[in-house]
Amino acid sequence: MIKIKNLSYTYQPHLPPALLDINLSIGRGEYIALIGANGSGKSTLIRHLNALLLPSRGEIEIDGLNTKESKDHIEIRRKVGMVFQNPDHQIVGMSVEEDVAFGPGNLNLPSTQIRQRVNKALEMVGLKGFEKRSPYTLSGGEKQLLALAGLLAMDPQYIILDEATSSLDPVSKEKVLNILEQLKDTGISIIHVTHNMEEALRAHRVLLMDQGQIIADGPAGDILNQGEKLKALGLSPPIIVELMCRLQPYYDRQKCILSVDQAAVEIRSWLKTIKEFNHNSQAQAREI
Repeated sequence: MIKIKNLSYTYQPHLPPALLDINLSIGRGEYIALIGANGSGKSTLIRHLNALLLPSRGEIEIDGLNTKESKDHIEIRRKVGMVFQNPDHQIVGMSVEEDVAFGPGNLNLPSTQIRQRVNKALEMVGLKGFEKRSPYTLSGGEKQLLALAGLLAMDPQYIILDEATSSLDPVSKEKVLNILEQLKDTGISIIHVTHNMEEALRAHRVLLMDQGQIIADGPAGDILNQGEKLKALGLSPPIIVELMCRLQPYYDRQKCILSVDQAAVEIRSWLKTIKEFNHNSQAQAREI
């Protein structure tokens, strides 16, 4: 479990804090979307989770390991892997298999175990058969899958994505998001930093940040259904939420609609009610 207690962080003494009094727990197997406007503190927060940054005040524990203890940093960074927006910045090998083997190789594992981890990781992300390819011949989406495979070969408990899907084409983005959902089912925790509210809908839990603080923490449906609040923070609500908000004046249901399928059921029901009302009104008029 990740435990954050009274975390505050300031980049420079004369600047306001980038993070202020954050308290948070993240359990195994959670799929979390971390959202907020630019400058809200998202990137600063996640860089504390694998000790790239250390608290100005407060404590962070990763499965009982305190990030302030430098002797624990290697193990913390094995447990907490990060995928960044530009996968080129994470490529270290001359071939796909060499790139994936880099991390477990630094753990001084036996060569047979490294090979097993590389094969398993490539299979999990759908890059089996790419072993001898140069990473630089891969597409942007394949490079991001390669970065994910490199993390999986380290056997992490937590994977953080910092806008890792923002520059991908729709097909590649869907592949990455589907893999994240599969990884969650294996017990790996996913923390996905995103500005895309459609992507955030896939998460079970959403953390909303503003001015260095977490101002909302709850199920995706509860947070992402607050269209006006999201807009006030400079975020675009999910398209389906925007649609149902615009239809709200025409029917009195208060359901939380967060998918196209749910919206279709609701709209069909609404249209059926209108049709029945019109039919009954016409029948009454004929009787008169």
